[in-house]
Amino acid sequence: MVYVDKNRERLFDALKAAQLYYLQDLTMDAIGEELHVSRSSVSRLLATARQAGIVDITITNPDDQPRQVEADIFDKFGVTAHLVPVPDRTSHIDRLERVALSAARMLGDFFSSNMVMGIAWGSTISAVSRHLVTRSTTNTGVVQLNGAGNDHTSGVTYSSEILRRFGDAFGANIEHFPVPTFFDNPATKQLLWQERSTKRVLDLQETIDVALFGLGTLSAEVPSQVYVGGYLNPEDIDQLETEKIVGDVATVFFREDGSWEDIPLNTRSSGPAFDVIRKAPRRLCVVAGVSRLRALRGALAAGLMTDLIVDDTTARALLTD
Repeated sequence: MVYVDKNRERLFDALKAAQLYYLQDLTMDAIGEELHVSRSSVSRLLATARQAGIVDITITNPDDQPRQVEADIFDKFGVTAHLVPVPDRTSHIDRLERVALSAARMLGDFFSSNMVMGIAWGSTISAVSRHLVTRSTTNTGVVQLNGAGNDHTSGVTYSSEILRRFGDAFGANIEHFPVPTFFDNPATKQLLWQERSTKRVLDLQETIDVALFGLGTLSAEVPSQVYVGGYLNPEDIDQLETEKIVGDVATVFFREDGSWEDIPLNTRSSGPAFDVIRKAPRRLCVVAGVSRLRALRGALAAGLMTDLIVDDTTARALLTD
């Protein structure tokens, strides 16, 4: 109980410091004198205010309204792009982390009380989950969109950790989807899909307000989890090449023209049909790196996203075909 009181007291101090700094233009030294704390303590209180969501900082470039690349992407694809500036020489891992950090900060603009968010696990969304900002919501839910098990692991540890971070950040209820990523037999999947316990999660997936996903691809510079985590055997990989697959969303595969329904491997996938994803009013795709460019074009052709959070280099490359 003492811990809770101290934590609450610190949040009130952070609120007061933020009001003095951002609304009254007081210096850190002046705030320190008013709150009877050191200048470094004021800096920490302001950092706490940002992390707790008390302060929401928006940066606007007065010389770029609207930003031309984002406008061009909207004109060409009908998608709202959110560009993340990343230097060209940035490593692949750091590029992903910077895009994921920006996506995590933006997520509060899309997800609020009385909403359900569908999460497609993967390397990109795992990175986003590590940077989430705590924001209090009520009557919210987070549901797993595809199973994570394979023949050597249940996948629960990996997928549940991602969902737990989202649940903790938003105070949301979590719904796991404890089924295999890919079934050995499509008939087995069809039978399990009729079970009430499974159907409850499937029905919830159909009601999501926000879908959050990355793009898996075999050629990614930062490996996609589904391709390196033992989910696909050599025969599956051969089939993907034969079918000219460029990527997947929630372990449902697609070609560069956006087609997906006639791909045999999708009959065994536990991921939602693209028709289900397209029901969500907001669909956020997070992409980092030009190695996912073909997958991005395929996902755009499939009409899977309403919003694209992407590094500026990849965004410009998208417009050069």
